[in-house]
Amino acid sequence: MKFEGKAEIGIIGGTGSDLELENAEDVKIYTPYGKTSDFIKIGNFQGKRIAFIPRHGTGHVIPPHQLNSRANIWALKELGVQCIISPSAVGSLRKEHGKGKFLLVDQYIDRTKKRLDTFYEGGQVCHISQAEPYCDYLNGLFHDKGKTIEGLEIQKGGTYVCIEGPRFSTRAESIMFRTWGGDIIGMTTYPEVVLAAEKEMCYCCIAMVTDLDVWAGECPNCGIVEYQEKCEKCGGPVNKLAVSINEILETMEKNTKNLKKLLEITIPEIDTSRDCPCKHSLTGAVI
Repeated sequence: MKFEGKAEIGIIGGTGSDLELENAEDVKIYTPYGKTSDFIKIGNFQGKRIAFIPRHGTGHVIPPHQLNSRANIWALKELGVQCIISPSAVGSLRKEHGKGKFLLVDQYIDRTKKRLDTFYEGGQVCHISQAEPYCDYLNGLFHDKGKTIEGLEIQKGGTYVCIEGPRFSTRAESIMFRTWGGDIIGMTTYPEVVLAAEKEMCYCCIAMVTDLDVWAGECPNCGIVEYQEKCEKCGGPVNKLAVSINEILETMEKNTKNLKKLLEITIPEIDTSRDCPCKHSLTGAVI
């Protein structure tokens, strides 16, 4: 059975980003790279044909370090998908990125260790450019639409530090990632973003802040500061902050409403037929 052309936009849904599609069907795609995270749900949403993959499987059973991103991206390409939207729950590495804020990522720092991150394993060599990893067109569109949502703070641009997981960072690591220029931290954007580039697909990561990671502490006088025993501003005691699953899930409930609004008003405006630099990412990359 040929699947090409069954969908034009792909959504790889993370925590709290399930989507209800009209006239939906579940499709199983067999890939050269093994199983996708789950059946792919194909249906209509706001006038567009959508292919939705629950990134961690139904019931959130696949940990981030065991995701078969190659199978997921290959399957979406097989369905004819031109653009991938990837909502992702992240921690903040900056005081200005508070819980509930959305960032449209434009750079990443890869700190993963064991993930298969290319389709080119022999026969041909591909040195894909990642100078501008994320689609500027999609980032701009989501940013412009997001600014119209009351109560949503949204930013175009930001650096995503992607760690292997499934553990969270140590405090020393979290502070180090801040000094490197990281804005947010998570476990999923890599290698999805580079695999999408190897398939010449537009890729957009909507990062939704759920916590302040573990670099942060709280001073009774000065508020959120970088953790140390005494506040460098006032000399008062600093209480440690830590990440918990309950905190993430509680914030995601609030983020989910804004995410669905953002998808509802932006997806109808996406022009999947337009020419885009993302669709020429292999030019000059394959030897």
